[in-house]
Amino acid sequence: MALRLLQRPPLSRSGAIHNSQRVARYHDYIRFATPGGTARIPLHNPKIIGVASTRGNRSYQEDFYSYAALSLNPAELQRTLKKARYTSWDPSELPSVLARQVLFVGIYDGHGGSTVSQFLRQELHGLLESADKAHVPDVYAWVKAQEGYFRRFTGGALAPWVRPDGKDAQQEMDLEARATLAFFEVDKGLETEAAANECGATASVVLLQSLDIPPGPFFTSNKLALTIAHVGDTRVLLTSIDGKVATLTEKHHADARVEAVRLRRMMGSGLITDSFGEARWMGALENTRSLGDLKWKPYGVTPEPQVETRILDGPNYSHITLISDGISSVASDDEISDLARGACTPRDAAQRVVSYAEEMGSEDNLTAIVVPLAGWGKIRGEDRTKELRAYRRQQMVGSERQRRM
Repeated sequence: MALRLLQRPPLSRSGAIHNSQRVARYHDYIRFATPGGTARIPLHNPKIIGVASTRGNRSYQEDFYSYAALSLNPAELQRTLKKARYTSWDPSELPSVLARQVLFVGIYDGHGGSTVSQFLRQELHGLLESADKAHVPDVYAWVKAQEGYFRRFTGGALAPWVRPDGKDAQQEMDLEARATLAFFEVDKGLETEAAANECGATASVVLLQSLDIPPGPFFTSNKLALTIAHVGDTRVLLTSIDGKVATLTEKHHADARVEAVRLRRMMGSGLITDSFGEARWMGALENTRSLGDLKWKPYGVTPEPQVETRILDGPNYSHITLISDGISSVASDDEISDLARGACTPRDAAQRVVSYAEEMGSEDNLTAIVVPLAGWGKIRGEDRTKELRAYRRQQMVGSERQRRM
């Protein structure tokens, strides 16, 4: 089913499937300013973005990822920055190609099959780049037609553009609205794929924009805008050079505070605890925000991402880590962050994280992505989890032998 999905014609800018090609401006390299103009660096270099991924003990792989340099509307980027109370960036001072450039990094963890997560790997970055406020009324009408939970939906982050003749319809979107529209367009585009009724995927997307003038690569930038768009229980961590880790996403499970309030307000109570003591929405679902899972949309499972933008002083931060729940289920955020200490390259750091999760007995697919920032290689202070990791490794020796028997 996933193969059939990948062989069909691409999505149009509105999310419909047809034979015309979408105009794409995204690239697998980033540009940066030089004294003579601009230069390029390929993103596939393991020193630029580090990736490690394995199916683990499972016979199938449902984890996927993608990264690209997008070309976005500078007016939208400026509006996003103003909402984050940063007003010093002026795109008119930059060449258009650099003013529009935003790094996209996404991690996708499928469940019930790989159809949706493979679709996200192929399409989400393009959909986010091509999202247009003119598409909002059509997408909104489709969302309302899902009924159930969405019968009361008023547009959320897309509300200003729901009515083309509305007083706010002419204003530019920001990155929250753009990500929300792209995530809804994923579900709309998957409607004709039968497998997407029963399977879905979580997604965490990192968007990085250099605010330096002239702009440098993200891994040397002194000032950065970081935007996270997230559904589900994949995870994004930000590590500072003093070794502290900030968790930038939260799990969208039915018993999480934000989700519990949302679902109770709109749907009443559908939370059921299974025989293992784990909370399940409608007795079946762990994640209450996801892409795909179309048959569950009327019951409150939404693709609306939780979006946050923050401004970073690049030299104060070492790296960003994106991980699937096969890793976060067996390793703490501090352990994951500390594993990157002393790594020669981001890929080495990602491989350390995946290897440690395997040692800890994870039986899920495992994916880690490490994105270096200007403070890469400069983490100071003690490795706070070194002794804990050594102890846990020792404790796993017997259980590892038993699992092989």
